[in-house]
Amino acid sequence: MHNGIFVTGTGTDIGKTYVTALLIKKLHEAGCGTAYFKAAVSGNERDENGSLIPGDAAYVKTISGISQPLDTMCPYIYETAVSPHLASKIEGDPVELEKVRACYERLCREYEYVICEGSGGIVCPIRFDSKTIMLEDIIKSLGLPTIIVADAGLGTINGVVLTCEYMKSHGLVIRGLILNNFHKGSIMEEDNKLMCEKLTGLPVIACVSENDTDIDISAEELKRICSRGGGI
Repeated sequence: MHNGIFVTGTGTDIGKTYVTALLIKKLHEAGCGTAYFKAAVSGNERDENGSLIPGDAAYVKTISGISQPLDTMCPYIYETAVSPHLASKIEGDPVELEKVRACYERLCREYEYVICEGSGGIVCPIRFDSKTIMLEDIIKSLGLPTIIVADAGLGTINGVVLTCEYMKSHGLVIRGLILNNFHKGSIMEEDNKLMCEKLTGLPVIACVSENDTDIDISAEELKRICSRGGGI
């Protein structure tokens, strides 16, 4: 088990990539060799040469300031903006766990920390044809603990609790929650934070506001969360 964490979420477009970029930036600025990895990314655009560019990876690279080559970040890149299982049915090149693991392990040999981002929410089909690969299969294959990102607003209690229960029932290790789009002082969002902790038994390890350029967690605490056998 390598030093790192797998960032998943309660759904699509709740800020996983943004939060992941801030986590990597925190470790990078603390002097830790840190890499980004996403097994499958959909909804990408082509450059002037017609090559698909992994948009999430490019965003993380820009925000975090890491020098990791873009072509080492995502082994499976699709143009169609749908779940990876459907994108690969449309475009070909379905995900193979062996390739995902090999790419991840290559990064582990080169970097002290590897922060992985999931596709969509936790119940995301990665491949569904002659083989079935769900997102939890990727997480288990990489042997990583997880962090759950959720929007801080209305409905987050339900989303967080259901996500946690699903993950626990599938044997996934959760180290904490991060609330995105958080408004400090909001009665509802402060209560959401409290209720998520009470109902899941997990800590909210950080709250991220819109346009934050830093995340309110120390580098040392983040290292503990990402360490082999670590936690908080």
